[in-house]
Amino acid sequence: MARSVPARAALVAGAVALLVAGLGACSSAGDDEEPETRSFALKGTTLTVDAEDSALEIVASDEHTEGSVEVTRWFDGSVVAGGDPKVTWEMADGDRLVLREDCSGFIADCSSKHRVEVPRGVDVKVVNGDGSVRADGFRDALSIRTADGSVNVTGTTGPLDLRTGDGSVRVEDATGPLRLHTEDGSIHADVDSREVRARTGDGSVRLELGSVPDLVESRSGDGSVTIDLPRAAYRVATETGDGAVDVSVPRDESSDHVVSARTGDGKVTVRTAN
Repeated sequence: MARSVPARAALVAGAVALLVAGLGACSSAGDDEEPETRSFALKGTTLTVDAEDSALEIVASDEHTEGSVEVTRWFDGSVVAGGDPKVTWEMADGDRLVLREDCSGFIADCSSKHRVEVPRGVDVKVVNGDGSVRADGFRDALSIRTADGSVNVTGTTGPLDLRTGDGSVRVEDATGPLRLHTEDGSIHADVDSREVRARTGDGSVRLELGSVPDLVESRSGDGSVTIDLPRAAYRVATETGDGAVDVSVPRDESSDHVVSARTGDGKVTVRTAN
């Protein structure tokens, strides 16, 4: 016999009540006091970290064991029913750390944070689909690619190549050459690098140089560009489609210190740091 409309409504209401109750009792990252930790053997001096959808923290340290990589994971989401996501970690071909999560089931928020610790002397490439990336302490080459998420790097002396499709890029306390690129987001670098190349499709660029650079190239499709430089003479090129240009550093067309600042829409400022 077909159920009456009131009976069907009662069933739906009961199901909703169960779901709401489950949400109120679900687990979350704040309760994750026992994160998972595993170590992997690393062959050679290069490492690729391949993550599909996680917040990542990558740390290089003299104290970490040579020839190994340690991964710690904190669950940062919430589960209604069915248990935590199925986690798969593997070191493929001895130098590619693959981090995956199966989020099938009644998971309200499937997100995790991974911390990856590597020894010094390792070049690292990070490929992340959706999630922020933080990195610290690298003396060797570091490359980061993320489709959607901010990138924040501190305390490095090696070359940096940072790129995100949608998110901000921030670098502090770096001395190696920089390549910074975001399609949609701001760029801010406070560094002592001799070579800086920064580009954003939509967002502001702010570069603060603590040492006289050899080359600074900055471009924004839509946003202001501000460059603070130590006192010296520079060969400066500027361009804006719609906005003011303010250059107050000493200029010398024969200088070996080259600065380029361009934007499609916004103010361009090149000035001596206070």
